[in-house]
Amino acid sequence: MGIIDTVFAATPTSQEPSAIGFLLPIFILVLMYFILIRPQSKKLKEHKEMITTLKIGDEVSTSGGIYGKILKVGESYVLLKISDNVEFKLQKNAVGKILPKNSLENIK
Repeated sequence: MGIIDTVFAATPTSQEPSAIGFLLPIFILVLMYFILIRPQSKKLKEHKEMITTLKIGDEVSTSGGIYGKILKVGESYVLLKISDNVEFKLQKNAVGKILPKNSLENIK
């Protein structure tokens, strides 16, 4: 028996799986769910709900930072009036938030 055989005989060939090695990946997945996935899906759900409640006369802010009043609501778009004689059409998803009433008068 040579020195190489002695080294291989001294090293263990298999180890018992530990509970930490098994639970660590599961813990990381659960942590990622509560830190990343759950808040993002909650925010997306609130945004979809806000989009369905849009109505004529609402004052809104777009995701691009444009303020305006809704003149028309379509199935997938809204028509905004941003100043006198300036109207434009954009997708409902571009609406960032609904502002309180008469907010546009206070901004100008």
